Amino acid sequence: MTQARRVVVTGMGAVTPIGNDVPTFWEALKAGTNGIGRITKFDPTGFDCQIDAEVKGLDLDQWFDKKEQRKMEDFTKFAVIAARQAAKDSGILESGLNLEQIGTILGVGIGGIGFISEQVTICKERGPGRVSPMFIPKSIANIASGHVSIDLGIKGPSLVVVTACAAGTHALGEAMNTIQRGDATAILAGGCEAAICPVSIAGFGNMQALATNHNDSPELASRPFDKNRSGFIMGEGSGVLVLEEYEHAKARGAKIYAELVGYGLSSDAHHITAPSPEGEGGARAMVMALKRAGLNPSDIQYINAHGTSTPLNDKNETAAVKSVFGEHARKLAMSSNKSMIGHLLGAAGAVEAIATILTLRDQILPPTMNYTDLDPECDLDCVPNKARPAEVHCAMSNSLGFGGHNSSVIFSRNGF
Repeated sequence: MTQARRVVVTGMGAVTPIGNDVPTFWEALKAGTNGIGRITKFDPTGFDCQIDAEVKGLDLDQWFDKKEQRKMEDFTKFAVIAARQAAKDSGILESGLNLEQIGTILGVGIGGIGFISEQVTICKERGPGRVSPMFIPKSIANIASGHVSIDLGIKGPSLVVVTACAAGTHALGEAMNTIQRGDATAILAGGCEAAICPVSIAGFGNMQALATNHNDSPELASRPFDKNRSGFIMGEGSGVLVLEEYEHAKARGAKIYAELVGYGLSSDAHHITAPSPEGEGGARAMVMALKRAGLNPSDIQYINAHGTSTPLNDKNETAAVKSVFGEHARKLAMSSNKSMIGHLLGAAGAVEAIATILTLRDQILPPTMNYTDLDPECDLDCVPNKARPAEVHCAMSNSLGFGGHNSSVIFSRNGF
């Protein structure tokens, strides 16, 4: 049996609520910067949840001309910007690699829901003839990968994974599989989302998934693993990583951030929104990722948690980690970026993977902010409120999605 091709990370790009490139995002994350505030995209008066985590200070005119902007919804714009950043960071487009060997796989949770909502209203109020001819190509989820491929001229495998909040991590894992089986040499993989609009805030709010008790103190709203957590805060943005076959990266002298060594996925087969009891499904994804990586639980020093700040998710994710890692669960650290950037839905796993990789590079654990009251059911080391140095050789990132979709990836800093 031939040894599987190794897959490494050679470039990264990000658009987030606390920074519109990777260095700015990472510095803000380490500093505990909060990206949550009052909704500005529409008047939230009358909504139970009136806060979100929006991308700020992004000058689209620096990235696109007006015609290009009219062709894309924000989730696609964010993806193209992050992909351009990642490609530049990697140098993959200047490497001489056949463009048919470079692909793109992105995760999207909802796609152009804001534009869909807007055009439905136009159709009802003004008639079908006034619906935009760009309605379909701007709103369909797969268009994000399509635009990235067109923008960069890459002709390899191109697809979008739609598994709700697990999509970004699934995209990374499926890109890893694509490279390992030889269907591509490099993949721009990650996720994107821009779903902040009245109907989505109302929908998530009416299912009691959003935090509603901090409209006047948004910086306190997202509090993963804290006893007083009450729901998540919707965010937006994109994260894109260049995954590349190791021998190719080595031969061209590419900068290597980390190796993607493990990928696991599973289904709860339990409930459309609630996680399986004790996080059983998520635990199986973690076990699969460890097996794929050839690692023992004791080899993991840090977990970038899904950590949504909802009562059920955080409790069950903690239980899943305990079941997989046993006594070692008390020795590893686990923190949630969502305490600062909110929940980026389909982009969450990709942005959090970038944070996980930088944790490995800089040997610094990003904090879980607003962790002030211990929940006995969430009693692991959540790196409360302040980043800290740590020795980390292997780290896991988890994502869990509505419908019972679970995904885990493992990155290693060793071997280069």
